[in-house]
Amino acid sequence: MLTRRHIRVKVMQSLYAIEQTQKDDFAKEEKFLLYSLNQMYELFIIQLQLLVEIRKHAENIQNLEKKKHLATEADINPNRRFVDNPILQILSINKELKQYIERKKLNYWDLDDEYVRILWREIKESSYYKEYMEAPETSFKKDQQFIIDIFRNIVAPNEKLYDYLEDKRLTWIDDLPLVNTNIIKFFKKIKPKHTEELKLPSLYKDMEDESFARLIFKKTTLNGVEYAKEIEGRTPNWDKDRIAELDKAVIKMAICEFTQFPSIPVKVTINEYLEIAKEYSTPKSSIFINGILDKISKEYEMDGKLNKIGRGLM
Repeated sequence: MLTRRHIRVKVMQSLYAIEQTQKDDFAKEEKFLLYSLNQMYELFIIQLQLLVEIRKHAENIQNLEKKKHLATEADINPNRRFVDNPILQILSINKELKQYIERKKLNYWDLDDEYVRILWREIKESSYYKEYMEAPETSFKKDQQFIIDIFRNIVAPNEKLYDYLEDKRLTWIDDLPLVNTNIIKFFKKIKPKHTEELKLPSLYKDMEDESFARLIFKKTTLNGVEYAKEIEGRTPNWDKDRIAELDKAVIKMAICEFTQFPSIPVKVTINEYLEIAKEYSTPKSSIFINGILDKISKEYEMDGKLNKIGRGLM
């Protein structure tokens, strides 16, 4: 689920926080970094849980309507295509999802069930729902596409849900685009054969990515003073206070990758941090950072400091 870029962003934010607070508590900051990364997975889980709760809410309404004193034929024999949707059914019985929710005591939608009702109304009033429910027949592929459509076009962009998630955890707003993309990918991989044993995606692609998160933070933090001198030595005409703190964090991380991560190509490192700078720092930061990193990488190569292995590393 996590990409290397998202890991880099989380580490950059932690390094920036250290500079802002002026607190030198590595263990505490590392713990917060890992907590922040794990919270991204919680966001993934509660959005799946939200869909399960919407399905349950729709079924509860149908059951209540059956008991009305003057129930109509439509009340007594409702169209169950939505509540019986196989994707929603698979999510509802998924053991791993249930166990995670129980273990972490995730009760967001019990406490704030108005968001379940809000989203159910929007789904029910949408053209996606009307076309799906009125279609003469369906198939697993159509059922699957319907869930993808309502998540992508109704649930994910819902402003009230966005505000709610932002209030719960500010860091989730940065995580949301990646999490939503992974939810769509997960839906696309569900097959008719899947049961309650369906495996949910992991937070990290592999152990190497998890190790990268810890090491890039640890090595950049422990060598931060040395890397700061490297920056100052190559910006003689700049007052160090004029360099944005985020830019310093980005450059320090890149220097760390140049010297401490032999399997990561220099070009990959530079391109990744330029993209991060474009999104998170000042408009001119990427130009400034590109110039510094290009200069440092060339000097390191000449001095034999680039301990890189494999092809395409420059």
